Amino acid sequence: MERPETPETSEAWQGPVPGAALRDGAARGVAEAGSLGDGRSGQDPGTGLVVAFGRQLKLLRTRAGLERPECGARLSYAPSTIASFEQGRRVPPGKFIERADEVLDAGGLLTALKDEMERAQYPAFFRDAARLEAEALELWLYAVYAVPGLLQTEAYTRALLAMRRPLLDEETIERRVTARATRQKILSRWPAPLMSFVIDESVLRRPFGGKHVLRGALERMHHLGEMRNVEIQVMPLDREDNAGVDGPFTVITRRGGSQVAYLEAQGRSTLLTDGEEVRAVAARYGIIRSQALSPQESRKHIERLLGEA
Repeated sequence: MERPETPETSEAWQGPVPGAALRDGAARGVAEAGSLGDGRSGQDPGTGLVVAFGRQLKLLRTRAGLERPECGARLSYAPSTIASFEQGRRVPPGKFIERADEVLDAGGLLTALKDEMERAQYPAFFRDAARLEAEALELWLYAVYAVPGLLQTEAYTRALLAMRRPLLDEETIERRVTARATRQKILSRWPAPLMSFVIDESVLRRPFGGKHVLRGALERMHHLGEMRNVEIQVMPLDREDNAGVDGPFTVITRRGGSQVAYLEAQGRSTLLTDGEEVRAVAARYGIIRSQALSPQESRKHIERLLGEA
């Protein structure tokens, strides 16, 4: 699940409307707006949501009679940052949305979109998986191409995004870096989810971004492996038997015990919900874990790699 942004947004709001029913209607309208935008222009529907939210934010600020510098001062943000939110160039964080709704007397119009805005940070193919991941009770992940997103350092994330082809613009890179940091909050969530990672050794040897970036990533994995709810295992290159030859995947256990499996390749993703299919993937993960080094052995292996780096 290393990539980091589900569809959301419609015709922009026509202006602030009081009342819970109308507020919910406005939220649905913005969601539908993005879908229309996606169909007509080929844009990521999440981008349409961010633009629509920004227009509404500007309408509310104007209605309150505030210029950007004054609004920024009240919200503790620079005027240039307020402008980037209003112009849909950046996704505002949840705390900003809550504070802006209060300061601009929006009556819940902005906070109604808070969850959707958070999901808009992710690529369209990953949004549903991001929601499930954030709510997971258990998460099992097998990685063969890059360090899993939940374990990455900011420098490693930036290196991966900079290598993408076609090239990503700077605003998209910044949005996805922020999104990945948001995802990593699951590591410190309570109650703590149980997380297991099996990482192919080749991943731990690829110097994406340079040796210093790789070293930082190895140090972070070594540190996170000390957490009681996190197990990190290495699949050595010299293994003659590896049940994971079909590629990376993630298994997520939800409240109630149901499981889903997430598969991703070349910007396309698949969520498996059929019980029989998911059980097969989960069983495969169990075999992979048994073939990999134990968590203790893996920790020592990462220490050796740090010595080489």
